[in-house]
Amino acid sequence: MQRKTLIMDEQQMRRSVTRMAHEIIERNGGVADVALVGICRRGEPLARMLAESIERVEGTRVPVGIVDISFYRDDLPRMKEPRLNRTDIPFDVTGKTVVLVDDVLYTGRTVRAAMEALLDVGRAKRIQLAVLIDRGHRELPIRADFVGKNIPTATTEFIRVSMEGIDGETNVWLCDR
Repeated sequence: MQRKTLIMDEQQMRRSVTRMAHEIIERNGGVADVALVGICRRGEPLARMLAESIERVEGTRVPVGIVDISFYRDDLPRMKEPRLNRTDIPFDVTGKTVVLVDDVLYTGRTVRAAMEALLDVGRAKRIQLAVLIDRGHRELPIRADFVGKNIPTATTEFIRVSMEGIDGETNVWLCDR
């Protein structure tokens, strides 16, 4: 993978997350029944960033969970060895508006797997989707409700989202494979 163009630095990412937090609050008429669930791996720190932004605006801490989609992927047979993470949703999703959070929306297959995993945990009143980057090229009819930035890409390109706690830096790059 070769870095090609810096799409967002840390400050730009934080501004996008803050805007998305405001959109979540507005679309849901507050956050009384809202919970965030980050898709492993980079969806988790993004969900936490969203929760912090929402708390700064609303004064209310929304619950945050993590969902592991390893065994829900439809490309599992092609994968050598699935990387197992953990699902940790320490609240009841029943009756809540659950905002699934991920770094990049591409084909829609990750989101489909995350919705299946979430439905195994409970029956949310509503599921919404927040992504930092939407790069197009959908294979499934999935659309994000909240988008940090739309970046049309070629199928030969790759979006690399780096998060401090995982990668040692926070930014988004357009890369060549």
